[in-house]
Amino acid sequence: MCGARECSRIVSDYDETMSDTPFLRWQGADGPQQARWRSESGSPVPRRVVVADDTLAADRAYRLACEGTALLWQGDFQNARQLLQALARRADKPARKKTPADTSALTARERFHLHRQAQAQRARTLGMLLIPLQADHSIALRRAPDLRQACLEAWGDSDGQHSVTALRELLGVVGAHEWRKKGVEIAALGAPPHNRIHAHYGVFSPVRGEYLPLVAQAPLPPDTQVAFDIGVGTGVLSAVLARRGVARIVATDVSPRALACAQDNLQRLGLAAQVQLQATEFFPEGQAHLIVCNPPWVPARAQSPLEQAVYDDNSQMLKGFLAGARAHLLPAGEAWLILSDLAEHLGLRTRDELLQWIEAGGLRVVQRLDTRPQHGKSQDPDDPLHAARAAEVTSLWRLQAQSDSGA
Repeated sequence: MCGARECSRIVSDYDETMSDTPFLRWQGADGPQQARWRSESGSPVPRRVVVADDTLAADRAYRLACEGTALLWQGDFQNARQLLQALARRADKPARKKTPADTSALTARERFHLHRQAQAQRARTLGMLLIPLQADHSIALRRAPDLRQACLEAWGDSDGQHSVTALRELLGVVGAHEWRKKGVEIAALGAPPHNRIHAHYGVFSPVRGEYLPLVAQAPLPPDTQVAFDIGVGTGVLSAVLARRGVARIVATDVSPRALACAQDNLQRLGLAAQVQLQATEFFPEGQAHLIVCNPPWVPARAQSPLEQAVYDDNSQMLKGFLAGARAHLLPAGEAWLILSDLAEHLGLRTRDELLQWIEAGGLRVVQRLDTRPQHGKSQDPDDPLHAARAAEVTSLWRLQAQSDSGA
């Protein structure tokens, strides 16, 4: 794929500006160039860049990327994809000095943090291969596919600006576009074809839906007419409750993408009339017979905005839900917390802490419904977190307000 010669036009270091819109600047064949920097992962604008093409050898590209030098691609698009695969193989190659004994004495928590550090370093390295896009999101490279619709769905209109993004991130945009088109079949919503949820870019897809049958089967509080869905995401929980006959659901989220995604899915399923969407962090005004919440399961800092559906720094959303739910419950109402115990197996949170937060919120446990995940990583002994994943249980905690006596 790549020859031995690097395309050697060196790009000047990035100059910080006061603009809210970051730009990548480089020295092109026709003089200074610039383009809007796009990074949903939150990566900063690269400070060192070389303009690269098909003559760049993979080993040289990997060394540059590890040093923090970005590669602005001007060659064949399919060759860029092959180069990214070559970089990934090098990034995934175990370090020669490591032996199984190096990590055998580590705690689960230490293993998790090492795994996260390795993930972050891998993402930084692979994110150094950059693709330029035209103002209409087209790609002016040989053998480049037409990705304009996928980019438009993810980023919206470009406002007439050329842009640059990491190839790895661009392929994520394409993957999200394909998932959005075909959707995910949700058995708890009934029979096909009216049981698919279509996740938008930046909204966590319910591909791990082992908890959804619990939501579909758990006994509803008496005469449930009103429910709140805290952190609506794709709208899948609201849809399941609506299909169960809950007449009015108020669903909240702080993410505009999530609210748009939920609206789209509810309209597709013919359930939009039952669900009111609100842009707020936690609870809407008023009280409900049922409040459901599926917060991020792992109490760790997200390394990018796209990880915020998985990682909840210091369990802020979990604590906020448990602290505020009682005030919004009608008499005999229930709060349903959907939560994996993966964090407990990773040493990031204890069961006692969770129970203390429940009690501190004036709530008591009525019942816990459990299920085990079936995803591939839970059965992969080569996964760095296999022991924790293999022991993981996902639960629906049925919570009610404590009586005045605290019983």
